[in-house]
Amino acid sequence: MNEYDSARMADVLREAEGLELTEEPQDADVLLVNTCSVREKAQEKVFSCSASGASSSSAARRHHRRRRLRSEPGGRGITARAGWVDLVFGPQTLHRLPQMIRAVRTRGRAVVDVSFPEIEKFDQLPQPRATGAIAYVSIMEGCSKYCTFCVVPYTRGEEMSRPFEQVMDEVSALAAQGVREVTLLGQNVDAYAGATTDGGSADLRDAHSLRRRARWRSSASASRPPIPAEFDDSLIEAYANVPKLAAHLHLPVQSGSDRILAQMKRGYTALEYKQRIRKLREVRPDLAVSSDFIIGFPGEAERDFAATMQLVEDVGSISPSVSFTAVVPGRPPPVSRTTCRTPKSNGASHSCSSAINANARAISEAHGRH
Repeated sequence: MNEYDSARMADVLREAEGLELTEEPQDADVLLVNTCSVREKAQEKVFSCSASGASSSSAARRHHRRRRLRSEPGGRGITARAGWVDLVFGPQTLHRLPQMIRAVRTRGRAVVDVSFPEIEKFDQLPQPRATGAIAYVSIMEGCSKYCTFCVVPYTRGEEMSRPFEQVMDEVSALAAQGVREVTLLGQNVDAYAGATTDGGSADLRDAHSLRRRARWRSSASASRPPIPAEFDDSLIEAYANVPKLAAHLHLPVQSGSDRILAQMKRGYTALEYKQRIRKLREVRPDLAVSSDFIIGFPGEAERDFAATMQLVEDVGSISPSVSFTAVVPGRPPPVSRTTCRTPKSNGASHSCSSAINANARAISEAHGRH
């Protein structure tokens, strides 16, 4: 999603201000730092990056894009901490970038816009410019699930779907520029419900009709991917019936413990997750699956970690992304501020990744013998 947002900001500034991308920060008239507020390391790193840009380009106007919590004091906190930052805005207001830059130049002081307007930005963004055979198309933003570990509802707002025809038109425009593979983006693409011209709504299954518009390959993966609770049989059916659908799915499980999944408010059990993976592989044996695992969720015990390891064993080949939880200022803590009870969390993370990779190698070798 960050890549998509960066590309759209470039499109906006190219059309409104005639600005083009440069590889050298010291040559920039506008320096944008696009980061993520989910991980503390990313939050802190961006300040050093901004400071470096400020010191390397004294003549240029420097603008710093930062995703923050819903409240405006968060944005003001950035400008107070880093005096060289003169613009703070969120993903829902990137279409206002030219106006915000002009306001900075006119007023001579920092501008902060971390508001959450509806989905107006897609009505005002210019047509995307393709730079290769692969492109991203955002079909929705925000999330209304409020998983206890996730900051997305607080940084991107509630779920908002783009109108279906608007999505269709964007894909067609990209296809006309030579794009052959499109990734549909959204914090939870399974929940897509775009308005149609006849007053109805379209869901993710209807996006398969995009194949009638152009010869292209659709991927159901997303930067903030599907939630297993909403990945139903109709989407599994799509993997059986739509050859152009990429043979890859990122379906985050987070934990193999039903107790932890309930505390995370995920809305499914480990068994239900395994059943979905089994059905998917029955209809698409070549399907590559990747997932996310959280090791060290507050209150996690040895038996919970053991259940996650058992799920890894049962599911088989799956590419991992392993992370830890932390309390993020400005939003409710996951369950409590209890210290994780899983001993040697780094070792546990390594064990989880090692087990997944070992399974992947075994399955790959088995396929090679047939």
